[in-house]
Amino acid sequence: MRPLVWLGMGWRDIQHSGIASLSHGLILTFIGAAIVAFARHKFWLLAGALTGFLVVAPVLATSLYALSRAIERDEPADWEVIAQTWLNWQNQRLNRWSEDYWCMLRFGILLAGAATTWVLTSAALITLLAPAPVNSPADFIQLVVLSPHGWLFELWLAMGAILAAPMFASSVVAMPLLLDRKVNIKTAVLTSWQVVLSNPGVMAWWAALIMGFTFLGLASLLIGLIFVIPMLGHASWHAYRDLVAPDIDTHLQDKGSTPGTGAK
Repeated sequence: MRPLVWLGMGWRDIQHSGIASLSHGLILTFIGAAIVAFARHKFWLLAGALTGFLVVAPVLATSLYALSRAIERDEPADWEVIAQTWLNWQNQRLNRWSEDYWCMLRFGILLAGAATTWVLTSAALITLLAPAPVNSPADFIQLVVLSPHGWLFELWLAMGAILAAPMFASSVVAMPLLLDRKVNIKTAVLTSWQVVLSNPGVMAWWAALIMGFTFLGLASLLIGLIFVIPMLGHASWHAYRDLVAPDIDTHLQDKGSTPGTGAK
């Protein structure tokens, strides 16, 4: 039931921060709409592009984590927090030219690379193995999902799972940790994997909820993403606080890292 508690706390944070939170959903919805407009007659590309776009969502939601942290600290959760998150990473605690300062950008590039790999893999599977061109959602349902042979859709799902599962395990708490603590990417990713391996049932349920709400957002012609993206972003912060933060100081000391706080 813990993931449901995180979602409830995420919805509470939306109500607290208002348009500052919902603006993230609006921006990502517009990006999704642009992807749809670009590939509306190329559903073989659109299917992978939309799902791949969601792979990089943990990075794009970084300022949602910052808003939740501000609310938690009883600080103003407003546009200043968002601007500080993106323009003044970790309150200049690190040298701008150091390797660690750009950890968020580097992690985003890694996720973008994974998303691109999935887009290309998805497009190749559908283009090469579908019995006819897939240019619309109806074509995708008829030629892939309801294919007489049936194996193409299963293969598409299996390949997606093979790529998505390790990315989920690597990023589920990595970005909140990078925001909140002075750690490098390796420590953040290993911590994220440790969380998943230590709480397999909880994280499987959390992944299912993320996929379910994301599907609802996409099925509502993207309109639902205006609310789904902020809710999941805020909830991810509370997942980090629940699963990682109580033991973070001991963990980081064992790794030889310096605990600290993010931008205040």
